Amino acid sequence: MSVELLENERLDELHRNGYFIIQNPRKFCFGMDAVLLSGFVHVKPQETVLDLGTGTGIIPILLEAKTPGSHFTGLEIQPESADMARRSVRYNKLEDKINIETGDIKDASRRFGASSFHVITTNPPYMTDQHGLTNPNEAKAIARHEILCNLEDVIRESARLLKPQGRFYMVHRPFRIAEIMVLMHQYGIEPKRMQLVYPFVNKEPNMVLLEGLRGGNPRITVEKPLIVYKEPGVYTDEIYDIYGY
Repeated sequence: MSVELLENERLDELHRNGYFIIQNPRKFCFGMDAVLLSGFVHVKPQETVLDLGTGTGIIPILLEAKTPGSHFTGLEIQPESADMARRSVRYNKLEDKINIETGDIKDASRRFGASSFHVITTNPPYMTDQHGLTNPNEAKAIARHEILCNLEDVIRESARLLKPQGRFYMVHRPFRIAEIMVLMHQYGIEPKRMQLVYPFVNKEPNMVLLEGLRGGNPRITVEKPLIVYKEPGVYTDEIYDIYGY
């Protein structure tokens, strides 16, 4: 199937079900964090999933390939990214399983309605506006910094959107774990599972994967650490498995 590529766009293979994704490296490309989140998420048959801040649609496309969920929706505020996501969905012939909406996370519960999804996923901006922000109008800045939404917006809307006992999945930075946990508890999403991601076994973690349950009882499981590299340039077996190589 042919695909329309705009200036500076490219078509990248995802090594899952023969799927590809359209990206523009001058804007923003998905990173390992999105791939690791897709490997951490559990989606059951007949469940519906909403990805908040979907970017170019990487998480819905990977989850469609990896899980038996019935339908996947991506919400993205940047029109150019949402357009790339839609074209990737069409290229992979996934229109019946994935739809991409252009809109604001802060309005998500009004757009979709309360208690609408079994699963919420999100790879939100990690940095506050105090963390080295340079140009707030750039697509990369919007993806990385809390310019158009903040952590509380994401968690508040997720709590409203989840069905009772629905599951919330997020990838973020460890330095904000305390803030994340407080907000999840405040909005009725009980932290249930956490995994720290380390670039090397002797380095500090640089990512955290979290699962929460709307209306869950207090009890969290901390999974064994996920190590990315066993030596420079060589992934561990766990990472190769998540990527599907």
